[in-house]
Amino acid sequence: MCVALTSVLAAAVAAAAWAPTGALLALCLFAAGFADAVVDVAQNVVGLRAQTRAGRPVLSSMHALWSLGGVAGGAVATAAAASGVDMWVHLVPAGVVGVVAVGVGAWLVGPMDAPSGEAPPHADRRLRRWAPVLRAVLPLVVIAVAGTMLEDVANNWAALSAVELGGVEAGAAGIAFTVVIGSQCIGRFTGDALIHRFGRAAVARSGGALVAAGGLGIVSGQSGLFFAGLAAVGLGCATLVPSALTAASRVPGLAEGTGVMIVSWLMRLGFLGTSPLVGAIADGAGLRAAMLVLMLAGVAVLLLGRHLGGGDEAPPAP
Repeated sequence: MCVALTSVLAAAVAAAAWAPTGALLALCLFAAGFADAVVDVAQNVVGLRAQTRAGRPVLSSMHALWSLGGVAGGAVATAAAASGVDMWVHLVPAGVVGVVAVGVGAWLVGPMDAPSGEAPPHADRRLRRWAPVLRAVLPLVVIAVAGTMLEDVANNWAALSAVELGGVEAGAAGIAFTVVIGSQCIGRFTGDALIHRFGRAAVARSGGALVAAGGLGIVSGQSGLFFAGLAAVGLGCATLVPSALTAASRVPGLAEGTGVMIVSWLMRLGFLGTSPLVGAIADGAGLRAAMLVLMLAGVAVLLLGRHLGGGDEAPPAP
């Protein structure tokens, strides 16, 4: 599944470079988005099974590599655009590299059967009993959306905030994105050990407090506090999505993949809704007020983090 749909994703992205009309470009992007949504679930399920096999938390570190890949991909794309390289010269080799990397990874992992404790397929029929499922899943969705919301703010609003709120020159504004994603990578690489020691809920709630405090620093109007706030937001959000997906794989009455699918797909609402929300608030009340959504996200995680459960201390699968 991962290899096949990654190939579709790579082909769709590469084909966008040759799209002669807006409609065909939209079709390529639609195919890429569809494939990415399914691949995202499949990769996280494999990662969760590898985590179960290892007997300790590893999913945050896997997401840290995703963060590094995003930064590397953005840097290479920026360099290609600045050098005047044609899109197809960049996108085709990038797609090939992605497919080869996933293929090698699948070969190294080998067969990854469902753990013996996974709910049987007929358990999904309990979806008809919406009340208990919603009570278990909705807090995880909110936490995951909070995590993606913070990533979206870093992607789309950090540079502008650096200029307007942090007093940074426009030419150096990109450092704000680097601070958030860099601190997030550090938080993800160290997050697994913290989760193993203190549990997912405790680490997530501490992260929510960091995000809320970071939001205050960002809107403070002082350059030093602004960048400290960005770093706090990156560290605080580091484990949110991996922890929400881990908890989703263990929702009573749902098969492992179903819980991950529900949370993974619904958390994409964070990407869809964050920028319009921030933009609407910024237009009406200014960017400083818009950045307060970071504090709200942090408070939500602080209140709901208990739903994530404990750590991952099961013994390795035989």
